[in-house]
Amino acid sequence: MAMKIRLSRRGSKKRPFYSIVAADSRMPRDGRFIEKLGTYNPLLNKDDPNRVKMDVERIQHWMSQGAIPTDRISRFLEAKGVLEPKTRNNPQKAIPRKQAQETASS
Repeated sequence: MAMKIRLSRRGSKKRPFYSIVAADSRMPRDGRFIEKLGTYNPLLNKDDPNRVKMDVERIQHWMSQGAIPTDRISRFLEAKGVLEPKTRNNPQKAIPRKQAQETASS
């Protein structure tokens, strides 16, 4: 059974609220899950301690059992210091050519 630690959407229209769950990867996003591991409320400020609540001990247990966290969950775990930060591809924007810079400045 391929396990994932992922977000499951709750809340109402235009008021998202997510549960962090351990679920079989073949189940629907909001479908059956095995265990609820925390919550995520994107409507709260980024520095609010209630924005992301996780049971880190249980998440580590599921990861030891082979569960793979999704990208968003792994970012939350990196912020908490549970996982090492991954290097991500973030290319620099192209710099305009000399002629375009001259026309923009005049």
